[in-house]
Amino acid sequence: MKKLKIEGKELRAIGYPEGPVISVVMNLVQKEYKHQSKEDVMELLKKVLASPVEYKDDAVLALIAEKLMPKPVSENAELSLNQQGIQFNVFGQEHIEEGAMHQMYQAAKLPISVAGALMPDAHSGYGLPIGGVLATKNAVIPYGVGVDIGCRMCLSIYDIDPKELVQKENFFTRELLEATVFGSGAQLDRAADHEVMENDLFRELPLLKHMHGRAWKQLGTSGSGNHFVEFGVVEIGEKDAILGVEAGKYVGLLSHSGSRALGATIANHYTKLAISKRRLPQEAKNLAWLQLDEEEGIEYWNAMNLAGDYASACHHIIHAKIAKQLGRRPVKMVENHHNFAWKEEWEGQQVIVHRKGATPAGKDVLGVIPGSMTAPGFIVKGKGEMAAVNSASHGAGRKMSRTKAMEAVSDKQFKDEVEKHGVKLLGGGKDESPFAYKDIEVVMQSQKALVDVVGKFTPKIVKMDGAKHRSWSKKNQREKLTGDEVEGE
Repeated sequence: MKKLKIEGKELRAIGYPEGPVISVVMNLVQKEYKHQSKEDVMELLKKVLASPVEYKDDAVLALIAEKLMPKPVSENAELSLNQQGIQFNVFGQEHIEEGAMHQMYQAAKLPISVAGALMPDAHSGYGLPIGGVLATKNAVIPYGVGVDIGCRMCLSIYDIDPKELVQKENFFTRELLEATVFGSGAQLDRAADHEVMENDLFRELPLLKHMHGRAWKQLGTSGSGNHFVEFGVVEIGEKDAILGVEAGKYVGLLSHSGSRALGATIANHYTKLAISKRRLPQEAKNLAWLQLDEEEGIEYWNAMNLAGDYASACHHIIHAKIAKQLGRRPVKMVENHHNFAWKEEWEGQQVIVHRKGATPAGKDVLGVIPGSMTAPGFIVKGKGEMAAVNSASHGAGRKMSRTKAMEAVSDKQFKDEVEKHGVKLLGGGKDESPFAYKDIEVVMQSQKALVDVVGKFTPKIVKMDGAKHRSWSKKNQREKLTGDEVEGE
């Protein structure tokens, strides 16, 4: 039997008001009435609209009724943090800055917190630290996800002799330059086609309706900061049953970027709503949350998932363009989100696991953990370690801020380091130099209990956002960095 689907325009046609209640109704219908006839469900929804107070105690329809009834005046009292926070495990603590530890301790004291962990690449962010993992009960923290929602890694492995990266360097360079554009405001002259742009949320949520045109123009583009698309050498020591790639050396195409302006707009909008609804002490205000049984929480959850799908589509468009030019299909594609939240089981209950700059590492789950523009990255397989809430680091992690890196590293040091590793760098600046990052080998050593390494990626031709716009002058160092530069980790 075909599952029932009701569109927003049908609800508006019977009198439902424009706004969040539309997405609440659609969500409940798909969950609770998916096998009933449309006529019966629409008649029921008309009754709820006509007299919501009669359904305020209904096991299923109370949520809709609540949204239709006048809102009581809230005293908006400040919420208190727990004196004793939940226990959380820290991996590679000797390499983690105090600021990130402090932020994690704050998160552990939230009344909604259930479990947590801090990854070895951790450093300070907004709200939850980058590298922070937090499981909550029936609540999602927009800044626990991050600004660059669904930022992800995507690796295509090609059965091509890596020697061709040297022999045909100009060819591979050209393909990187033509496959995408970089920068916080970058757009394509000709928008790509992808089903993600047909998502109903672009029509149902006013916030997203206004973003649709820009999001389409940015589909298939890459961010600034530490975002990249690069060719390199993939080494598989021995065939792993889950990865399924024979031992040997291959050409790899690795990309890292997120949901562009779409994700940043969603994050900032719902963070403001969360802060207005949950008054926390000043030092913890960026950890404000939305309940998943309230309209704003449902909206954010749906929008977050759309941003994740959008980020994935951006990568797939880039990889498809290059695959077409190579005239090959990859033998394997490995990809994973970070800066996201998932519904997972934890000790018999459903929780929301935030991984802000952390890689999912459930049992046998594949992922990619990059190093820097010169350091290797690793294809990993999760061990499902509960002490880490089934997570691992998302990269090497910064040891210098962007401003400090620009001040501390000379042009010559930067140039010499890149040349020493035989990397051809297209764009990129000192703020993303290898010196700005922790030693990826040390980070991987700190999480041996969390993942198995099943492959290695060594960068050779690296395309990042151009550095010319970000000179090393005091003026530019004072400028505020954009969301995907700060949170696209």
